[in-house]
This record gives sequence, C-alpha cells and structure tokens, in this order.
Amino acid sequence: MSSLALSFMLLIVVLVTATISGVFGMAGGLMLMGALTLAMPVSAAMVTHGAVQFVSNGWRAVLHRQHINWRIIVMYGAGSAIAAAILALVTYEPTKAWVFLLLGLVPGLAWIPKGRFNLDAAKPAHAVACGLTVTGLNVIAGVSGPLLDVFFVRTALTRHQIVATKAATQAFSHTVKMAFYGVPLIGAAQTGMPAWWFFAIAAPLAMIGAWLGGLVLNRMSDVNFMKWTKWLVTAIGVIYLMQAAYLFVNE
Repeated sequence: MSSLALSFMLLIVVLVTATISGVFGMAGGLMLMGALTLAMPVSAAMVTHGAVQFVSNGWRAVLHRQHINWRIIVMYGAGSAIAAAILALVTYEPTKAWVFLLLGLVPGLAWIPKGRFNLDAAKPAHAVACGLTVTGLNVIAGVSGPLLDVFFVRTALTRHQIVATKAATQAFSHTVKMAFYGVPLIGAAQTGMPAWWFFAIAAPLAMIGAWLGGLVLNRMSDVNFMKWTKWLVTAIGVIYLMQAAYLFVNE
C-alpha cells in the first residue's frame, strides 16, 4: 500500500474514532492508537495520536463547555504538571509489541469494582492524583481512558458532564505526550511522521467526529452509556493482546 493510500485510510480512522470518542469519551482514542502504531514508528504514532486526540478532545470540550466541571480541571492540571516534571527526567522508548501489550491491558481497568477504591475526581486531592497517574499512563501506554474513568465512576456527574470534563482533562495529558515523544524527533533525519497535510485534514475530521458523537450521546441513557463503554474497550483490549502476542513471537 502506498503512503498516500495509507494516509487516507488513517484519516477515515480519525473520523470514525473521533465519533466514537464523542459518544463514550475514551474508546476512540484506544482504537486510533492501535491503528497508528501499526502504520508508523512508535514515537511518530504517539505524537500523531496526541495531536489528533488533542483536537478531538479539545473540540469536544468546547462543544460541551457548559457541562465542564472547572474545579476538577484545575486540580487535574496540577497533577498533570507534576507528571510532566517527572517524565522530563526519564528516557522511555517502547517497542510496538510493548505498546500493544499495554494497550491490551489498560482496558482491564474498566472492570475494577466501583466499591474497591473510593476515588472521586470531584475531590481536590483525588483530582490531582488523577492528573498525575492518568498523564503518566498516557505517556507510557499511549492511552489512559479506562484509568481516567476509575476516577469518575463515583462522581455525581451526568454523562454530559463526564464526557465534557474528561475531554478537557485529556487535553493536558495529550500535550505532555506530544512533548515527551516529539522533542527527541526535532532535527531527526527520519521521523516517520505523516505529512503536514495529514494534520490539516485530520483536525477538522476530529472536530466533525466529536460533533457527530455528541448527537449520539444525546440519545443515550446514563445506564447504557456506562454499560457499553466497558464492553467496547474490553473487546478492543482483547484484540490488542492478541496482536501483542503475535509481535512478541515474531520479533
């Protein structure tokens, strides 16, 4: 397959996954990360994923801005800043097999019993811890939606508030991820990054997907929202574990 055809296929994936994220708040990013990891080097995939998801999450936050809990955002941002400071001291270069293994394991967090941990993003200390751990996982594995969800399952927020607030928090995490993997690529002869026009097209597609997902979200109940999110990310995780096993055996 030519690089041009591959780029256009990935643009379709951007639209589809942005729409899914617009509905469930996290599954789309998990799907996009896997597709990008298959198509390009890990560092390039991380930066590309971060850029697309920053636009997707940022626009979704704008669309639902009236539902954002800004107190959570401020405290989450503080935790995210701490994570960025720690990561600045670390060198981490995962292989594709390792990335797929982590992508496959992360959805397992969605099955943590709600009563096991008394975590609530509405509590300031918990919001800071959320920013620290979620941002760290986002850099290490590429995604962190299921972990983020652990901090929101005990809140009294509605599905619109959950999606809006989570979208805003993810903007912080994806910014840190882009910086972590992108800075070492500056000045490199070969980065594996898509052409500039890919991002020029991907940005509006991500925004359109966020809008389409919002239309579907309006038709869902809070019960179905939580139910379908868990099963969707689990199915994706199983597929990624199979891919990881294949890569570990054949690398």
